Amino acid sequence: MKTIFAAILILATAAGQAADFRAAVVKVDITPETPQMLRGYTPRMSTKVHDRLYHRIVALDDGTTSVFLISSDLCSLSPAFCDRVTGNLGKELGLPGENIWWSLTHTHSGPYVGPRGVSFSFMDNRFQFQMDEAYTAMVEKSLADGVRQARQKLSPARLGIGRGYAEANINRRARDADGQIRLGMNPSGPVDRRIGLVRLEKADGDPLALLANYAMHGTVLGSTSTVISGDAPGVVAEYVEEKTGVAMLYFNGAAGNIAPLYSTRTEAEVKLLSQFKVLLGDPILDANRRLRTTTDVVKLRASRIVVETPKRPQLKWSDDLKDYLRVSPDGTETLLIPVRFLSINEDTVIWSAPLELFCEISNEIRDRSPFANTFYFGYTNGSLCYLPTEQEYMAGGYEPKTSPFTASAAGHLSAAVNRHLREIYNTQDPAKKEP
Repeated sequence: MKTIFAAILILATAAGQAADFRAAVVKVDITPETPQMLRGYTPRMSTKVHDRLYHRIVALDDGTTSVFLISSDLCSLSPAFCDRVTGNLGKELGLPGENIWWSLTHTHSGPYVGPRGVSFSFMDNRFQFQMDEAYTAMVEKSLADGVRQARQKLSPARLGIGRGYAEANINRRARDADGQIRLGMNPSGPVDRRIGLVRLEKADGDPLALLANYAMHGTVLGSTSTVISGDAPGVVAEYVEEKTGVAMLYFNGAAGNIAPLYSTRTEAEVKLLSQFKVLLGDPILDANRRLRTTTDVVKLRASRIVVETPKRPQLKWSDDLKDYLRVSPDGTETLLIPVRFLSINEDTVIWSAPLELFCEISNEIRDRSPFANTFYFGYTNGSLCYLPTEQEYMAGGYEPKTSPFTASAAGHLSAAVNRHLREIYNTQDPAKKEP
């Protein structure tokens, strides 16, 4: 009788968990109605819209934990701005701040939004114009409205995890014969071509949304282009949506040193964007077809750590970003990097940071992770610019020159993230505790 009772209890518990998992998706158009200064290269005024820009918002709720994952067709935001927007939403919804993730696709053909952020320390020439505060206000309001709407739409759902592969990207740190590094193409350089996929379904198995994770700068269009566009990430998302009939959220990965296969092309070559429907869109669709198992028993766990690492000497720092800097009595300056984690059941973890991370760092963390699936969402809740590996930092080039960190930052980040991943894994199932 005890065995039968235990079995009934287990089934009842599973059924209770199944009924608890809910999800929703909302897509909000944020395409500007007026010309905008475009961010990503030297500022230039937009002349027309090539493809529309969106907030795509997913709400997840397991009955205990609620999480919002947002993908926006924008280039870069100040972490302080993101913290204010998501912090206000968190208070309104009764959620911890770390449960609202605002990720950017990093298109270089999207408008400026919000305050200047860290980039001003390196490229103040890119901010010598009047910001369009009305557009920033619209982006902020539409995000808040979309999150509220997603919460209201929560309904029973299922979730599945998949993986894929696409050769749509390439290392962009080209080596010259004299040893100099410049932005270009480096076919033999490190790269990350894995696709991470999360599929959401309605309770009856009908599709609800896809979340695709892939590392690639949004730089198919170059600095001469004046069209508003989501670049390759936006075009791929819309292509997958046309094929599946549901929203696809693009979450960029560790793309700090990763370019699209065709990169920084002139405005006349805007047609190259459509090739990414085949290069990346079709592999995402293939990964979705091969994902055959979903579950309505879902457990979410959200957490956050702060990684401390030295600030680059003599780098001016904005008062707007004071929460990301600690100055000791002796004048030592330490940068504070917030890192967020979301584990999904026992086999999957997503981690994020406000960084343009080099792919070798993310690859190494994934290889050492105790989870079967480990995905990195970059450009999340703002950006503190580039964080290269120690070796690449010392080699020089554009990214190290525009990094607020020192060469030791990669080691500090990797150690802290690896440690926390083990802690999460061991906590969720003590029986599997690693030594």
